[in-house]
Amino acid sequence: MNTTIPDRLLIAGEWAPAASGASEPVRSPWDGHVVGEVAVAGAPDVEAARRAAERGATVWRETPAFARMDVMNRAAALVEGRAEDIAQVLSAENGKTITEARGEVGRAGDMIRLAGYEGTQLYGDTLPLDANRGTGRDKLGFTVRQPCGVVVAITPFNYPSLLVLHKVAPALAAGNSVVLKPARTTPLTALLLAQVFLDAGLPEGVLGVLTGPGAALGDALVSDPRVRKISFTGSTATGRRIASLAGVKKLSLELGASCPVVVLPDADIEAAAAAVALGGYVNAGQVCISVQRVITHPRISADFLDALVPKVAAIQVGDPGAATSQMGTLITASEASRVHAAIQAATEEGASIRTGGALDGATVSPAVIAGVDPRSPLAQEELFGPAVAVSTAADWTAAVAQANGTGYGLGAGIFTSDVSGAVRAVRDIDAGVIHINWTPLWRADLMPYGGLKASGIGKEGFRSAVEEMTEAKTVILHGRPW
Repeated sequence: MNTTIPDRLLIAGEWAPAASGASEPVRSPWDGHVVGEVAVAGAPDVEAARRAAERGATVWRETPAFARMDVMNRAAALVEGRAEDIAQVLSAENGKTITEARGEVGRAGDMIRLAGYEGTQLYGDTLPLDANRGTGRDKLGFTVRQPCGVVVAITPFNYPSLLVLHKVAPALAAGNSVVLKPARTTPLTALLLAQVFLDAGLPEGVLGVLTGPGAALGDALVSDPRVRKISFTGSTATGRRIASLAGVKKLSLELGASCPVVVLPDADIEAAAAAVALGGYVNAGQVCISVQRVITHPRISADFLDALVPKVAAIQVGDPGAATSQMGTLITASEASRVHAAIQAATEEGASIRTGGALDGATVSPAVIAGVDPRSPLAQEELFGPAVAVSTAADWTAAVAQANGTGYGLGAGIFTSDVSGAVRAVRDIDAGVIHINWTPLWRADLMPYGGLKASGIGKEGFRSAVEEMTEAKTVILHGRPW
């Protein structure tokens, strides 16, 4: 590896130790080896980062959009040149396979370029003031957009490159400064990405990175009135806490899920099973839009399980760094134990394990659980692990009731050969993204992305995110009465 991993905090354009001098190791969930060392930020570091971000926001807001885009394009080229080094670090600290890590980091350059472009496209609207009876003909009105100011970005462990860039890149492109708090278990990828932006010429204070305990740092950041925008991806419980602390500021919250897939009797069963065997187990199921529930018609349920089980049983679990591994570890051994316990609890309620579910350190073998009660915790609560629960529904009304029967609404999929069935799904299923003849586990970085109900507030995807990272002003020009 030719790239040095920063082991300090990024504050005011400099890599600095924590005020306390404290640091901690980042360990591989696969074998426990130390991947890197990071500083542990405290209250003085939070205050220093916020002050630097305030200064940086002023400088960056006054930087022309074309100049901001130039920095973004340089960052895109740099990240592509360092992609293999970043992927190796990501795989080591996260536990996902090197193949998945390379795929994730391979999107980074295009993501940064696309964000940079969208940051130059802040169009406003003209207002038809002459439609206002009697008082508008001598006036002109229009809207303009401006950066929010200081943005706090809080990211989870499961996509340490992708989700950092879905927050940091549009915030920077729109002219904001950012204080980034990456997940404590996977901070190294975020530090490498921050170095990319520094090397691309980002001015001092426009990007800061604080590593350390999420609760203490997050609470201090989101409650500060100097912060004008918060972008968070994580659990619904943490999202609720952020909302309660934030006060009057803009929020984007991408939260939990229990994503359903409905397989109708007229579906291509083999295609549906192949898609679920992929969509339920990427990143060991640690994906918000992972398939967690499959709802089948009783007439085809057995055929679907017969097609799905051997495909899942064939998934190769092993060393994340090995090219032959198809699935790596969960983020920690305790998370693996939690997922294993959830699977066992479902069997105690009458469900049956058709394959997998074995616990070994930080890994759980890919599992298919049949006969799951739709009201059980395995269906209702976010699992975030490599298991798919299969249930049955006698008709479309029952299938929709199951699909919509949790507090979440992030993604959903339906398999059908009937256009009418697809249209009904679009109309009836409550999810922020609905896939026809695929699972929820698909995302284009440019598309609007976000959930309904307890799955969140706001949209990501670069055009949507840039709008979320800006605020609109209405301007009225008053002429003399005619």
